[in-house]
Amino acid sequence: MRRIINSTYISLDGVIADPQDWPDNGIESDGTGLKVQTDLLFGCDAMLMGGRTYPSMSAAWMARSGDPFSDRFNAMAKYVVSSTLRDPKWNNTTVISGDPIPEIRRMKDQPGQDIVQYGFGRLSYALLEHGLLDELRLWVHPLFVGRATADDLIFRPAATAQLELADTLALNTGIVILTYRVR
Repeated sequence: MRRIINSTYISLDGVIADPQDWPDNGIESDGTGLKVQTDLLFGCDAMLMGGRTYPSMSAAWMARSGDPFSDRFNAMAKYVVSSTLRDPKWNNTTVISGDPIPEIRRMKDQPGQDIVQYGFGRLSYALLEHGLLDELRLWVHPLFVGRATADDLIFRPAATAQLELADTLALNTGIVILTYRVR
């Protein structure tokens, strides 16, 4: 059975929106984080996104090519849960417009590599609630964004979910990757 692995950037004050706009601390990466991202991306053959994540991901990657990340993102199967998206422009994108839970269960039961999910919102909470999320990787950035709407935060009213710490990795940039498995 394929696993669903969520990988989400989060600030110390709980913000998950627009991490591409967060300032860095000027410390040059030693490449460890890139290796973690590369291993995750190439260990998956499908990407699962909610309706808020798809526009930023497609805009960032659809026009790029010629490097391993762009080529992988563009080639892999992409599934977007959205009630409003009708004609996705990003190739290999399928829109799940109805109840996503049966479709995602079916995807997990198919042969293949794992499924990566970027961003954490209503879809992620639905996956947790229905026992479909297997692993959560929080990339904790050492900063306070200091501004956010309720939709920009990781918090959503939801049922309690128990996770167990599987791994921690402190990067030289001060980012800490906390890997949790869902019990």
